Amino acid sequence: MSATLTQPNPTSAPWMPESWRSFPVRQIPSYPDTAALDAVEQRLGAYPPLVFAGEARRLKSHLAQAAQGRAFVLQGGACAESFSEFKSDIVRDTFRVLLQMAVVLTFGAKVPVIKLGRMAGQFAKPRSSDTETQGDVTLPSYRGDIINGPEFTPEARIPDPVRMETGYFQSAGILNLLRAFSRGGYANLHQVHRWNLGFVERSPLANRYRAMAERIGETLAFMQACGIDAASSAQVDETEFYTSHEALLLPYEQALTRIDSTTGEWYDCSAHFVWIGDRTRQPDGAHVEFLRGVRNPIGIKVGPTTSVDDIRRLNDILNPNNEAGRITLISRMGASKIGEFLPPIMRAVRDSGQQVTWLSDPMHGNTISTQQKVKTRSFDSIMDEVKGFFSVCAAEGVPAGGVHLEMTGQNVTECVGGAQRLTEADLGDRYETFCDPRMNAEQSLELAFLIAEELTARV
Repeated sequence: MSATLTQPNPTSAPWMPESWRSFPVRQIPSYPDTAALDAVEQRLGAYPPLVFAGEARRLKSHLAQAAQGRAFVLQGGACAESFSEFKSDIVRDTFRVLLQMAVVLTFGAKVPVIKLGRMAGQFAKPRSSDTETQGDVTLPSYRGDIINGPEFTPEARIPDPVRMETGYFQSAGILNLLRAFSRGGYANLHQVHRWNLGFVERSPLANRYRAMAERIGETLAFMQACGIDAASSAQVDETEFYTSHEALLLPYEQALTRIDSTTGEWYDCSAHFVWIGDRTRQPDGAHVEFLRGVRNPIGIKVGPTTSVDDIRRLNDILNPNNEAGRITLISRMGASKIGEFLPPIMRAVRDSGQQVTWLSDPMHGNTISTQQKVKTRSFDSIMDEVKGFFSVCAAEGVPAGGVHLEMTGQNVTECVGGAQRLTEADLGDRYETFCDPRMNAEQSLELAFLIAEELTARV
């Protein structure tokens, strides 16, 4: 699908959903059956949108608040969703842990927490190599269930466009569940707090967390005594929940792009929030060209190889009107590098006057391999990067807008450390990810309590 750049100035050239096809493209597979690809794209283009433009606009307004320190973003979910995990209990458990984390973070930050799931569309993954070798056999890399299969066979690794349709229908089902959980009483604050009390009692660090949990309980009891309960306030019984994924597979994203009937603007209706990764953020590339024209809030991953000029140019292209809430910069430096690489970028963006929301992704820069060549992440490194992010934000006078985490509600054993003291020897117990390692439910909740302590100390 690679093409020669034909539009010399992406910031001023006319835009249509298919404009990206005239730009150099990376990380998109070559489909052997182009007729089948065209047919799937046409069918997807006729299906109902997965999310609505008004929802994306509302999220954008919330993100603008986070940029000013008046809200905090909790973005979390799987590294890559799997078709085989299309089960209600898996969706429910991840949603539940995010709710539990949000209550704790709300107490720590003293501002509303924006709940943003890496769910209902995070099926594609960028790869560092187009091929994978096992023994004497080399095959195309696994790129996520929406593209090909994880099994190491020639048949599974062939890009199949019909998988995009499966991804659409699974996303629709997951969104249906999330909306029901958000509005049907499952998100009741008192119930979520009771779940957190159970976590505290199980934790080896119970004494450390119990005081905060008790203060949250006292706050909820005071609210109830004042008549603020599920019967009188929807905020107690319901919650807003948004979805997000990396806008990687552009044929899928284009097929789900729609004109909003109320504004006449284009929105990518595959998710409320879409982001561009470290491997696809070329200012003259296809992914930037596509995202230039949709009005969703957009994320940009910022890694150690990112330059100040890169970010300035991307901001100019993607947010020429300097709209608040439009751009979220997601730092993913690594615990050992964040103090060196993040300050000059954050300072330059601040001094330029460009309006952005800053998040910390403490996962991607802290991936390591064991002696058995199993990918894992250290809980301590994850927390160290979060602390480093908060310190840089404080030094530069920039609000810390939130965190972007790879986690699950399941009791997997993919990251080492935490209060349960998981070691490399434990990784084989329930190592289930096909891509990057995720924190499990206990580690995620522990991280939320630790971040809340950090936020409380900085408020």
